[in-house]
Amino acid sequence: MTDDLLDGEPAPTLGGRWGVTVLVALLALVVGVAGTLLVVRATAQTSVTDFGADAGFSRDMQTHHRQAVEMAFLVRDRSTDPAVRTLAYDIATSQQQQAGQMYGWLVQWGLPQTGPTRPMAWVGGEHAAHGEAGVPMPGLATAAQLDQLRAAQGVAADRLFLRLMIAHHQGGVEMAQAALAQARTPEVRTLAGAIATAQTSEIALMEGMLRERS
Repeated sequence: MTDDLLDGEPAPTLGGRWGVTVLVALLALVVGVAGTLLVVRATAQTSVTDFGADAGFSRDMQTHHRQAVEMAFLVRDRSTDPAVRTLAYDIATSQQQQAGQMYGWLVQWGLPQTGPTRPMAWVGGEHAAHGEAGVPMPGLATAAQLDQLRAAQGVAADRLFLRLMIAHHQGGVEMAQAALAQARTPEVRTLAGAIATAQTSEIALMEGMLRERS
């Protein structure tokens, strides 16, 4: 036993000197983590703008994907063809997941889900004409075409769905290739490349399915 203990001084506890030391260390850790997050957020905000391809693609492809999911659910409820229903399920699940990714990126970048410009303005050139023609993005089905799909049943619904989704995927590939060429962030380029590859493959699959059902 030391002289301090013999004199009746209590041993250090978490409520004493050691407690202060631990508290200071924890506060330093919290401040450090918060500072890192602020730096990451600030870096993201300075590298991704409302008008760039990263934000524009993330917004527009969410809209594009939502229509694909809508069409997939419509044909699922109207088709008795197992292959068509399986394809519809695959499209709905994959595109919902990708839309969630893009929503999360915009949140991370500190940007709103709705942009300050019209759809496809981030691309310009030939793609800009889609908005002027009444179809805001390449491959989107019109309101009349969606109504036709809602009214169709059985094989007629299968054929219409395949025709609409082939065109929809072709537009999606066009958008993905534009993002792949123009986006600045690796995550957007990676997803754009994956979308272009997957939807090109699905176009070939659907063209074969449509021939079989003609």
